[in-house]
Amino acid sequence: MTSETIHGLKRIRAARPADEAPVQAADADRVAAVMARLAEADPDPKAGLGRTEPFRLLVSVLLSAQSTGPTVARISDDLFAEAATPQALLALGEARILDIVRPVGLGPSKTRAIVRLCATLIESFDGVVPRTALELRQLPGIGRKSAEVTANFAFGEKVIAVDTHVFRVSNRIPLAPGRTVDAVADGLAARVPDAYKDGAHVWLFRHGRDTCTARKPACPGCPVADLCAWPEKTTFA
Repeated sequence: MTSETIHGLKRIRAARPADEAPVQAADADRVAAVMARLAEADPDPKAGLGRTEPFRLLVSVLLSAQSTGPTVARISDDLFAEAATPQALLALGEARILDIVRPVGLGPSKTRAIVRLCATLIESFDGVVPRTALELRQLPGIGRKSAEVTANFAFGEKVIAVDTHVFRVSNRIPLAPGRTVDAVADGLAARVPDAYKDGAHVWLFRHGRDTCTARKPACPGCPVADLCAWPEKTTFA
């Protein structure tokens, strides 16, 4: 059995962007077919993932920028062992927070972001993490991906966060081609059937990480190879 972390959540379990294209270039039937294949291979994509307490998840996603999942998970464990609420983290103090989070990289900036985040949650949301991606994006240091990861994993909102893997897969197949993360996210929101939106981020993330990799993608073993229009697709190992 191998250990997996996604955005600081632990699980124990056995191209270059294209121009934005019209809908027919990534038609609804193909998008639905791709998602159905990925869902069939991994019917419960969130099974076994670690705790999704909203505040901890939000901080973990903030820490995950330019850091590896296992490191983020470990540092989150250390941080939340000492302070598990916005009030407690503010009381812990900036110096101590920095001591704990330094190993994830960009320690000073991430520490300042955590302090600002906690202060805003207390001042504007009574210390409670808001439930929607739109509200989460009002928080300092929380961009669209962080907001949508939190809204999806913690609250079940049917939004599809776009990271490097999701961006690459969406442009290659293509599902929702676009030059920017926002363009891809908007395209996926419009084209992925609602039935698949809850698990779409995890499916596309894993597909990009394990199969449709940046270098030497495993096209011959890809479960959606026949649905993929990528011109550099290989058919033989």
